[in-house]
Amino acid sequence: MTSLGRLEKIFREYGPGRAAEKATLVAALRRTSLPGAPAVLRLHEILLFLRAFPDDARLLRSVEAALAGFERRRDLARFRDALLGSGISGTDLRYRFFWPTARWLASRWPDRLRYADDALEESEPRLRAALPLLASPLQAEAIRRTERPTKEILDRVRGRRTDATWVVDRLAALPAGETVREWVHDSIDAMYVLDPGPHGPCRTHALYRTGPVVFRQAPPRRDRPDLARALRVPPRSVHRVTLREGRRLIDLAREAMATRNRDLDAFAWGNPRDVRVVEDEDGLAFAVIGVVPERRLPLPAVHGWLTLRNGVPAGYVQTDTLLFSSEVSFNTFETYRGTDAAHVFARVLAVTHHVLGARSFSIEPYQLGHGNDEGLLSGAWWFYAHLGFRPKARQALALYRRELMKMKRNPEHRSPIAVLERLATAHLYWNESAMAPAVLPRVPQLGLRHPERVARLLKAIARAKAAPDQDRSLEAIRKLRGLSRVLMP
Repeated sequence: MTSLGRLEKIFREYGPGRAAEKATLVAALRRTSLPGAPAVLRLHEILLFLRAFPDDARLLRSVEAALAGFERRRDLARFRDALLGSGISGTDLRYRFFWPTARWLASRWPDRLRYADDALEESEPRLRAALPLLASPLQAEAIRRTERPTKEILDRVRGRRTDATWVVDRLAALPAGETVREWVHDSIDAMYVLDPGPHGPCRTHALYRTGPVVFRQAPPRRDRPDLARALRVPPRSVHRVTLREGRRLIDLAREAMATRNRDLDAFAWGNPRDVRVVEDEDGLAFAVIGVVPERRLPLPAVHGWLTLRNGVPAGYVQTDTLLFSSEVSFNTFETYRGTDAAHVFARVLAVTHHVLGARSFSIEPYQLGHGNDEGLLSGAWWFYAHLGFRPKARQALALYRRELMKMKRNPEHRSPIAVLERLATAHLYWNESAMAPAVLPRVPQLGLRHPERVARLLKAIARAKAAPDQDRSLEAIRKLRGLSRVLMP
């Protein structure tokens, strides 16, 4: 068995002798040239896992040394093209970034952001249509009249900037509202490439330690937590960070998403003045990020959370909190799945309860697999159902009970994908007690059935939402008279 094969077999095992063996294998693999891109990627992800869940200090030092020099590996250079989009330091990023992320990348790494030439043909008509908006009046007229290829036009007008950075910069300077800029950019829907270079976004070096490293003597827990009991346990500490640290954490969250071909509005529009670090048990911490006032939703307070395990970004969360209820979107990055996701989720609910005041929780259909193949294949619906979440919709509740009976008759029964698709069409709910039901604002009814009452409430809500951070806006909204009567189902 190769060193990588042996490490793959034991890297999630803990106990006597395991730490020393892992450290020896990691050290040997620093000097070993691997035979292909999949092997390089597997080693990289194992190292990230061991940084998040290390056995002891010796192993952690070996892992840190291997990651510090990962971009200098010969096999990485050899298979760089095959590792495009992997998020490994020294490789290209490739994704259709949305407007705020594209603007952030263009401002941080202007010389390295470009359009993917091999994918430009698909977005070329939309890009061509937008160019006259971005050019000078004389250039705009020339663009309308010429039949030259769009790529050639960009090369003529962009000067020393890359094609993508020129477009993003011109859009940012467009005399229009941010919503218009965002709509124009996202309508183009171009594929970006961010070339590698020093201090660029990557998964290899992503780290934000909030306290001493917690070493493990046993694997992460796989049992199911009691949510009611977990809710009673507050996090170890909660503190706001400085403006500088707030920016650093938002950048880290953006990088964690960009290097995994994802985007999240709560990070893209993160407010560096509204960031706190929550330290919890067992090396677990969260960076909880509020949204800038101009991008807040009309009703709920939205927070994006970056999950940290011993400082390593391991997942993300979004909470939409209104009154005493919160809708939770929860995701663990693939590298760290199969560990203690249920316990991390329980701690998310506990932090939401103690920091944001939520007493009831819901999961939206997309997170359960509605229009989301990843959610379906991962069995997300039953993950939450086993923790005590239940549907309220009649059809989903009846289908759940039928599936439960099948499982009782045959413990090997698993819900087919077609059944999971039907289950995932409705929200799931869990509440601390019957006195704290989950709230889902009935937006169509709000907008159409009570226009005068809602108009008054929305004016009051708008004043509350202007608070410097979303905690204060949440508290102000809770004090509004008559709001609960309109919102409660």
